[in-house]
Amino acid sequence: MALTGALCLHLFAVTGVTNKRLRALTARLLGRTYTTAQMTYDLRRLRLNGLITRVEHTHTYVLTPDGQRLAIFYTKLHDRLLRPLMAADQPQAPPALRHALTTIDQHVADYIAHARLKTAA
Repeated sequence: MALTGALCLHLFAVTGVTNKRLRALTARLLGRTYTTAQMTYDLRRLRLNGLITRVEHTHTYVLTPDGQRLAIFYTKLHDRLLRPLMAADQPQAPPALRHALTTIDQHVADYIAHARLKTAA
């Protein structure tokens, strides 16, 4: 989740990021050390899944259009749903917001169940 948070930073989408810089951001969000090997593995997985691409002749990675859509989705999800729900000093979330979270949970559960059926077949 911390890696996703680091990917969602506006600066990353514009200028790209290196292993070293993204590792520092991720470690800060995790609140613990994050090794170079872990970062290299995660960057490889992101590249293979089509969320980032490496700029030729550099050690810089940039978001692909799919990566940008993912970053926008997570940013909106955090800003509009998760932050209000996690605010401890705030009153309970409005019913519409709680209903939206229930709907998202149901869709995720349905997607996972569908994926398991496809894997089992």
